[in-house]
Amino acid sequence: MEKSNSPARKIWLRFKRNKPALGGLIFIILLLMMGILGYVLTPDQTPMANSMHLQLSNKKPGRSFQFLVVSTKDSVAQVGLFEKMLYGQESGIKSIPITGYRIAGNRIYVKEYIGDDEESAESSYQIKGSTEEFIRRHIYRQTFLLGTDGYGRDLLSRLILGVRVSLSVGLIAVIISMSIGVSLGALAGYFGGFTDTAISWLMNVIWSLPSLLLVIAISFALGKGFWQIFIAVGLSTWVDVARLVRGQVMAIKEAEFVEAARALGFPTQRILLKHILPNIAGPVLVIASANFASAILLETGLSFLGFGAQPPMPSWGSMIQENYGYIVMDAAYLAILPGMAIMLTVYAFNLMAIGLRDAFDIKAQNITV
Repeated sequence: MEKSNSPARKIWLRFKRNKPALGGLIFIILLLMMGILGYVLTPDQTPMANSMHLQLSNKKPGRSFQFLVVSTKDSVAQVGLFEKMLYGQESGIKSIPITGYRIAGNRIYVKEYIGDDEESAESSYQIKGSTEEFIRRHIYRQTFLLGTDGYGRDLLSRLILGVRVSLSVGLIAVIISMSIGVSLGALAGYFGGFTDTAISWLMNVIWSLPSLLLVIAISFALGKGFWQIFIAVGLSTWVDVARLVRGQVMAIKEAEFVEAARALGFPTQRILLKHILPNIAGPVLVIASANFASAILLETGLSFLGFGAQPPMPSWGSMIQENYGYIVMDAAYLAILPGMAIMLTVYAFNLMAIGLRDAFDIKAQNITV
């Protein structure tokens, strides 16, 4: 009976009744699993899914090609499953796409693929060992389910790895923004006076700057790179959290249980951490979920402008930047697919934020979702 009446269970039941929010949560969990498994799911398991075949640039989804392994690298060590999942497996072969082959004696004659309407001259390679064994080990077929980009890289693999970039930036940026926002907001709301005036002035200054311009300015100061995105996005999204926490703390610090804690002589740190902040966890979680979506949008915008994840790291924003010119051509999917991934991810986080707001029964709060 006690379990069924616990506040956490009541919040979960209210959240679960919101079907769109539950669907958003399931979608986010699926993205999280894709991000964790990473290279285990990608057809191209090379680091950054950066295996290029320039002859296969901009091929339509579903195209299948035959490949011939022309050389192998004995120095490439096979990594374990966990390391492959995180960093990928360096390719130990060099292969070329072919349109067909024939065997004559101890040599194999192939025609390299150079285009749908072009035919290359035959090239020959020596067969080492039995013919059947050579064919089994050196000829394979690969299907590009979502096609290839302008460099002949597998688009599906890069889309899957792009999940990691967006979710990791969103997570670290939210942790940074929450740490700064909750700390400054709680101090301003609790102490008031000069402390509140100084922190509110800082919040107003940051608030007056457009988020993307602020992120670009911080990126200029820190330089281009992956970890710089975490800091830049985190430093630009803490104001929403601080404003919310400040208002909540100002309202709750006059409550009777807080006055009782002061009367008992509890230190300020304990009152804030044990009595005030736990009672505003609901609004803070809502704004954190909304900020997660904002962080993803900022990261993709930075990558589109060239300040975010640097090539060859696959980022949805950089994928749009590389391929937006194909929107008016017959390969619009190269930019539409990463754009759809961004849209669905941000939409899922916004749905979850709305579901959390309803689950915590937050009414008339200054919360943007």
